[in-house]
Amino acid sequence: MTDRKRYSQKYKDDAVELVISSGRPIAQVAPDIGVNEGTLGTWVRKYREDHPDRFVTEEKAAVPWEEHQKALAENAKLKQEIEFLGKVSAFFAAKQR
Repeated sequence: MTDRKRYSQKYKDDAVELVISSGRPIAQVAPDIGVNEGTLGTWVRKYREDHPDRFVTEEKAAVPWEEHQKALAENAKLKQEIEFLGKVSAFFAAKQR
């Protein structure tokens, strides 16, 4: 015979609700409630399969192409400025020696 613990469906549902409502990871909740991490993960996975409508995520709106290009150009400019400032600071540090 095994010494496996048996949990009521209410306990499982409450544990899953705790994971979902708290936003905490399963690995963090499992030790708090005294359940194996894999066991709790199985309960959560099964709950998500049984209630897919509760976990519908909204598609993120795509960034417009112009805004994306503007961000890339700004990023390139900032990289150039950082490179320049690094060279200038190295120049002055060498001059002070």
